[in-house]
Amino acid sequence: MDLSQFNFPFDQTLVAKYPVHPRDHARLLVLTRSSGEITDRQVKDLPSLLRPGDLLVVNNTKVIPARLWAKKIPSGGRVELLFVKEIGTDHAEVLIQGKVGVGQIVECEGSARAQVVEKEPGRTVIHWLGPGALRTWLLSHGEIPLPPYLKRQPVSRDQEDYQTVFAKVEGAIAAPTAGLHFTPQLIAQLAEKGIGTATVTLHVGPGTFQPVKTTNITRHIMHPEWFEVSGVTAERIREVRKRGGRIVAVGTTVARSLESALDDSGELRPCSGETRLFILPGFKFRVIDGLLTNFHFPETTLLMLVAAFAGLEEARNAYVHAVCERYRFYSYGDAMLILE
Repeated sequence: MDLSQFNFPFDQTLVAKYPVHPRDHARLLVLTRSSGEITDRQVKDLPSLLRPGDLLVVNNTKVIPARLWAKKIPSGGRVELLFVKEIGTDHAEVLIQGKVGVGQIVECEGSARAQVVEKEPGRTVIHWLGPGALRTWLLSHGEIPLPPYLKRQPVSRDQEDYQTVFAKVEGAIAAPTAGLHFTPQLIAQLAEKGIGTATVTLHVGPGTFQPVKTTNITRHIMHPEWFEVSGVTAERIREVRKRGGRIVAVGTTVARSLESALDDSGELRPCSGETRLFILPGFKFRVIDGLLTNFHFPETTLLMLVAAFAGLEEARNAYVHAVCERYRFYSYGDAMLILE
């Protein structure tokens, strides 16, 4: 497939710099994929849009303050470190903005130091020299890594706004944005309607946002991201399916986690590890029946997954509608619910 098939006219003024409050008052585009019908609702309408017995599966990853500002030693040149994942006890993969080479020592705010020990396109490894453990240093000195397209500095409210109410397992460098729309009140209303929730974990990393640079998109290689589908969640999904309920993934990360946890026979099993699953149109979904997701950039793997689930033409029509109706886009924006 060609990358240009996943482009659409877009207005940059639609990028939401701040979320709406209450969060479940965000707008919701509802797409029925069998008919292509589009309706305009709000996230708070989910209890009436879903059926008793349905199951929402959410991502319980928690965003860590993964951004550190540093200076090069001895020159003093400013660099930005974005933590990706730990490698052992004192090494980590990071993204660095700033010119550095292997052997370069940087000093973070607060006087902790790290040395670059590996560097290749798209991947840098540092040896954390301390004092103290890197994860501890991040929690005390790091900054919430807001997406750069917001084009603003974090404010105190972002500490709360950029976490979902399900956030529990630390490890993400970006929020699973579909989950940002939920409030305790909405979850209670869903439960009263007989609509349950279950959790998976996928630590959102740079692979989720890695641009597709190949015209033939099948040549794109996904960056690995760690995920886990527990035995409790796998069993819950099997029970819901037996009773005729639908499995609705809250976000593309959940969809990828569940579809990655299928064994060779097509059965959903408890599973943990890294996934590179790249979902394109033509993919056969075997776990999810519905998808709640935010609006994504053109020509991204996220939009390709949406098109795989909704249908390419249906997804394109939905995005054209969203632009015309001035839905708010991206992390702090509105949402789309795709059902049969």
